[in-house]
Amino acid sequence: MIGGRTPRRWAVLRASSLRWRVTVVVIAVATLLLVGVGIVVDVVLGQQLNHQLDAQLSVHAQRATMLIQEGVPPDELVHQLHDRAVLAELRKADGSPLFSEPYAQVSASGPGAAAAREVFQLPDGTQLVLTADDRSVSNVQAQLRLLIVVVGGIGLVLAAIAMLVGVRAALRPLDTMTGLAEAITAGDRGHRLRPRDSRTELGRTATAFDTMLDALESAQADTEAAASAARAAEAVARRSEATLRRFLADAAHELRTPLTGMQGLAETLVRHPDLELSRREELATTMVRETRRATHLVAEMLELARIEGGLPLRLEPRDLGALAALAGQETQRAQLLAPTLTVSLSPDPDPGGAEVHVDEGRITQIVTNLLDNARRHTPAGGTLGVTVEHNDIEALLTVRDSGPGVPDGDRERIFDRLVRLDDARARDSGGAGLGLPIARALARAHGGDLTCLPGQPGGTFQLRLPLRPAAVPGHVT
Repeated sequence: MIGGRTPRRWAVLRASSLRWRVTVVVIAVATLLLVGVGIVVDVVLGQQLNHQLDAQLSVHAQRATMLIQEGVPPDELVHQLHDRAVLAELRKADGSPLFSEPYAQVSASGPGAAAAREVFQLPDGTQLVLTADDRSVSNVQAQLRLLIVVVGGIGLVLAAIAMLVGVRAALRPLDTMTGLAEAITAGDRGHRLRPRDSRTELGRTATAFDTMLDALESAQADTEAAASAARAAEAVARRSEATLRRFLADAAHELRTPLTGMQGLAETLVRHPDLELSRREELATTMVRETRRATHLVAEMLELARIEGGLPLRLEPRDLGALAALAGQETQRAQLLAPTLTVSLSPDPDPGGAEVHVDEGRITQIVTNLLDNARRHTPAGGTLGVTVEHNDIEALLTVRDSGPGVPDGDRERIFDRLVRLDDARARDSGGAGLGLPIARALARAHGGDLTCLPGQPGGTFQLRLPLRPAAVPGHVT
């Protein structure tokens, strides 16, 4: 073990041709079987032929005994008893040849002769010799061996060819696996073997191959997903870091103005204690206003941080009539704050059983921010309208003004923190640039959204809130 881990063991696969290995093994086994069968057949056949030859010799001996008893002359005995299987001849008392058929001497004295012999003593002192000629047995055995060798050799060659063709066909699934593996290596990873019968050897191999591919693809997908998630998280982190840095820089810039003003006012009051009372009151009033401005900015930044961190909402069901009434109260407030503007609310919508699940205080804050933003950007004599309506899935609250509108390229940027499109505008006449980001964050906390609609005259902001089904008898919402 290395460092507490078991070393990985690799299986060594012999790369010789499986077709040739199978063919050679089968042909070798067939050759051994053929040789064994040939030996057994040769031995059994030889024993059978010798047994038949001995039987023929016995029959000739019995016949010779009968002919001798009948007094048949010796030369006639040789003529009647001699044939291809048993050779008959007369010999003198000393064993020298006396008479035989023309080929008997050659047959009897040739190679392989005299496998068995019977000798009869004749009355005239001569001998009748019957000899079993085993050359026929040797010839038959030689022919059989030649036949086995020739036929066996041809059979083995044909069997080898048939084995190569058959093994090639039998191993075609392995070629399919190889082709699939090569295709996967080339990048085409969507194919599978899908064997019809997973109980066979190749079926189990193909099933294991498919399972391995599925596991590899799943692992790769998980790895790619993890890498993608890591890249996305890194990008989000980088964007968040950049946003945080920009937010801190903007916040510092926004706070520097009131803080600098307060510092200057305080220093003036300290350095000039003999100022007139009216002047001191004016400086103190201005310092209070700047303090409130800084406090308001810090409060809005904290509010936005709380919302984005998961602000708890007190959600309650409200129909569209209640939402319209809430919007009506805010339009009256806007009319009081901007008497030079014409502020209107569309007629109360027909709820039609539609309800929204909202925190009324937070919805009021959204509408207030939208109306304050519209009021600041609408010139005197302009109009400001609020509409409440709904479709099949959402409640829509739209705030329109007759101001200069928002360029298409800035419709998303205005929802960023501390963004004001009119940078030249005096800071005390506008907000800190946090009203719209807070309103959108609250809208999304409700499961909805806040957008700036394109292609509209003036500025048009729309709050979308998801509808919840109205409760009906027998239905649980």
